[in-house]
This record gives sequence, structure tokens and C-alpha cells, in this order.
Amino acid sequence: MAYQRRKTRPVWVGDVQIGGDAPIVVQSMTTTDTRDPEATLRQIQELADAGCEIVRVAVPDRIAAAALADIVPRSPIPVVADIHFEHTLALKALEAGVHKLRLNPGNIRKPEEVREVVQKAKERGVPIRIGVNFGSLPPMTREFVDEMAARGATQTELIAEHMVRTALSHVKILEDLDFGDIVISLKAFEVPVMIEAYRRMAKLNDYPLHLGVTEAGTPKAGAIRSAIGIGTLLHEGIGDTIRVSLTTDPVEEVWVAYEILKSLGLRERGATLVACPTCGRVEVDLFRLANEIDEYLRTVKEPIKVAVMGCVVNGPGEARDSDVGVAAGRGKGVIFRKGKIVRRVEEHEIVPALKEEIEAILAERRAGSTQARREISIPIISA
Repeated sequence: MAYQRRKTRPVWVGDVQIGGDAPIVVQSMTTTDTRDPEATLRQIQELADAGCEIVRVAVPDRIAAAALADIVPRSPIPVVADIHFEHTLALKALEAGVHKLRLNPGNIRKPEEVREVVQKAKERGVPIRIGVNFGSLPPMTREFVDEMAARGATQTELIAEHMVRTALSHVKILEDLDFGDIVISLKAFEVPVMIEAYRRMAKLNDYPLHLGVTEAGTPKAGAIRSAIGIGTLLHEGIGDTIRVSLTTDPVEEVWVAYEILKSLGLRERGATLVACPTCGRVEVDLFRLANEIDEYLRTVKEPIKVAVMGCVVNGPGEARDSDVGVAAGRGKGVIFRKGKIVRRVEEHEIVPALKEEIEAILAERRAGSTQARREISIPIISA
């Protein structure tokens, strides 16, 4: 099925566009104490180097809010202030020059407080994400529960609709103040709830949607849960920006986010490794070979497809289809480059040979880009 993305209005976060015709934007969140500007800026730089395009920082108190004035001007990417419970922290974050606010309707519930924040954000041209989380929803009313029961709603549908209505109640406050720079998120740990909530919201307005599975877990389980939830919606054309939530170094979140986007053909960043799952036909130490190449490829930022295959069944085909590949067997390897065999090597030479071919392709691309830029800069003088 062809990919048809939901049409949304563009919202600018600093110099990064979310929605409209912009590519899916990758976000993450710092794990440092925001009250320590230097540590926070170091982590923001690491995230930016990994490809993160927008970063969110926690603002738990007034000291953290005051630190934003030091962080925001020095950040290499736009900064979002994460606000809970105390709306005055949002006001201080705006004074510090943040590029976006995240407000949680579950714990900032007084309309007059939301209006005060919105007025100031409007004056400064700062967008707001209405960030609903299942874990901090306001209580359901008896009338709402009875209404959904009369519809025969499942538990998943009940929670998803409650999340949607919670978000919309705050969206209305913003709309009543003629504020339209809005992004919406509806995050839950349970993937079916998260998917159902976003599907419902996608039909109701054209605001960009920030996708995420909240509290997804440790790297392995969390990456799988996020890939299923975020990936399902992206495949349906729903979603304009994503954050993978993992209990680990946030740089890993960025890597997983790009792997999700790459698997759907939505963004290209860094290398893609194709490696067979191994079976009884393998006659080399494929685990070692694949892991060594995978670790090396994490340092490569340009798009390149590399295949590490361990037998003669699918190996040659996958290797030929990649920019660089190896089909290994009986302690040897055949190295392919752009579909052609370029050399045959012993097993202990496979990793160095692959690295050499990868570096050669990347060098050729860079040289080609440089030459193209030079040709464009040469003036054409007509006779």
C-alpha cells in the first residue's frame, strides 16, 4: 500500500518545522539535571551529533527554569521545556527563550492558568505541545463511562477516547485564544491504547502529532514496543515527529528512532546493516563478523547499505543488492561492491576488507559532492 501521509499544518520549533511537508522530526529528552547547564549542554550536543533535531528538558522547579537562560542560547538544536504541575514554570521558561512548551493536561488543569501561559506563548511566537500521558490522566466522570458503556466500548477504546477528550479540552482553550501553533501527543505504555488514541485524534483536526510509547522500557523491549506502536501509525501516514522513550542513554533513543524511520523508507541517516539470522549452513563466525561491522557502522552518518551474509542461499543475492556486502562460507568471504565481486578473502580478512570498501565508497561520494559544488560555482561566460 502506498504511503499517504496525513495532511497537517506546519508548526515551527525554532528553525525546525514539524508537520506540513517536513520530514518526520526526531526528538529526545535529556536525562541530566537541568539545574546543571554544563552537563545538560554536553548531553544536548551528544544528541545533536547523533541526529536529534529537537530536545526536551525537564523543568521541575524554579532553579531549573532559571538555568534555561544559560542553556537555550547555547544549544545547537531547539529546546522544549517540559512543564508539569506549576504553570509559572512555563512562564519562566518562555522568558528564558525556549522554542516550545510541553504542557500536561493531566496536572495543569485550571483553565485560567493555561490561558496565562498561552497568552505569553502567543506574544513570543512559541508553539505548545498538549502532551497527554495515560499515567497522569484526570479521573473519568461517571457520565463519560456510562456513555462509552452504552456504545459497547472496549477498555482500550474507553481509555483512548478519554485521552483524546482530555487533549481536546485543552486544545479548545488555546483555540479560544486564537492560538494555533499546537502539537498533540497521546502517549501510553499499552501499544493498542496508544494506536487507538492517535487514530481517533488524526480524524478530528489537522494539528501535527508527536508519536511515542511512554515508559517503553529498557533498550531491547522498549525498542520493540516503540517500533510496533510508532511504526504502525507512521505506516498509516499518522505522525509528524517522534520520540522513542527508553530507560538508557538518550542517544540510543535517537538511533532507534532513525532505524524505525529507515525501515519504512521515511528518513535516511547512517548505515543500514543486513545480516542473516544464521542457521546450520553457516561456516564462519557470523555473530562476531556482524557485531563488529554493526559497531563500526554506528560511526557512519551517511546512508549506506551493508550486507553480512553467512551462506550461499541468500548471501550472494543480498550482498549484490547492497552497496557493500560479503557472502561467507567455509572460512572465506566473497566481497561485493555495487553488485560486483571485488575480492575474495579469508575469514580473518572479512571485517577489514568490508571497512576498506565502505570507506572507499564514502570517499567517492564525498569527492563527487565536492566536484558537483565546484561545477555549480563556476560561472558560465557566453561568447
